[in-house]
Amino acid sequence: MTEMAGDIRLLLLEGDGIGAEISAATVAVLDQVSRLLAFPIAYERAEIGFAALDKHGSTFPEAVLASARQADGIILGPVSHNDYPPADKGGLNPSGQLRKQLDLYANIRPALSRPGFPPRCGKPLDLVVVRENTEGFYSDRSMHQGPGEFMPTPDLAISLRKVTRAASTRIAESAFALAAQRRRKVTAVHKANVLRVSDGLFLECVRGVAARYPDVAYDEKIIDAMAALLVRDAGVFDVIVTTNMFGDILSDQASEISGSLGLAASLNAGTDHAVAQAQHGSAPDLAGKDLANPCSLIGSAGMLLGWLGERRGDPRLLAAAGLIERAIDRVVADPASRTRDLGGTLGTKAFAACLIEALPAAMADDAANP
Repeated sequence: MTEMAGDIRLLLLEGDGIGAEISAATVAVLDQVSRLLAFPIAYERAEIGFAALDKHGSTFPEAVLASARQADGIILGPVSHNDYPPADKGGLNPSGQLRKQLDLYANIRPALSRPGFPPRCGKPLDLVVVRENTEGFYSDRSMHQGPGEFMPTPDLAISLRKVTRAASTRIAESAFALAAQRRRKVTAVHKANVLRVSDGLFLECVRGVAARYPDVAYDEKIIDAMAALLVRDAGVFDVIVTTNMFGDILSDQASEISGSLGLAASLNAGTDHAVAQAQHGSAPDLAGKDLANPCSLIGSAGMLLGWLGERRGDPRLLAAAGLIERAIDRVVADPASRTRDLGGTLGTKAFAACLIEALPAAMADDAANP
């Protein structure tokens, strides 16, 4: 670890697989944005994942959590947690640990089509999935102690789902507050026709919050119908609020419909902390080959700057978030500056260089169109 200093102090956790490469690309873009808009960023780096397991006997050492609590924000590279050893042998999921320990209850995942890069289902979209992040069917988030999955006999597996009034209410509040800044529409996604008690409680809470936002339109969709409706026309949706597992699935679907999961940004946010995290996995088969698309993590880092800008009332950070988005639009619109997963030929470093080169032009556009 290195000493931090400066206006913005970010903890960088590269993770596994392609994490080191896309993290380096992200830092290069952030450094250029910070130079253009005159706010210093300092980084603390700490090892997680397999590198930390080899050195410290844990994929998520306690010292990392202590650093995360002190940082202004965290950038988390993808992790190969499915390949980790059991938790009692040091195989902790860093993403899950950060979400639980820092109470990152809102997973904010935008899905929007980019100029010049057609969405897969033909119609443009601009929506945000607001996903409850701390409970639900996820076995590492259901219990105070022990996993939420267990096997009483070799032939019987049981999984518990946790839904609380407090968590349902606060994720609904996040969704409606966001919708009030966008197109003023919230859709709650559920399976209350089957999960009558747990999703019934979730809907009760969302409806209670909806009553406090009379200027925001509100409707409800069953999860299986919602999956079909996204394919039909995702453009009719604005903010989608739902429980943990449904949100995980729908956000990946929406991002792929928008053009590519490789472009999908994601922010895990709580009251006091936030973690920028790409939606995709660690892709170990691409590691070290300069082939990975870094756009998802770069966009997520932009969301983190926006989150910090709102908390601090700092127009530079808010401008930085918008600048990164518009630069991504510029680069993706040009087939010659796309990575291979987007139909282009560029590698990780070359894509980042193109994005850095696009930042001044995007900044000039902002100045011309305030």
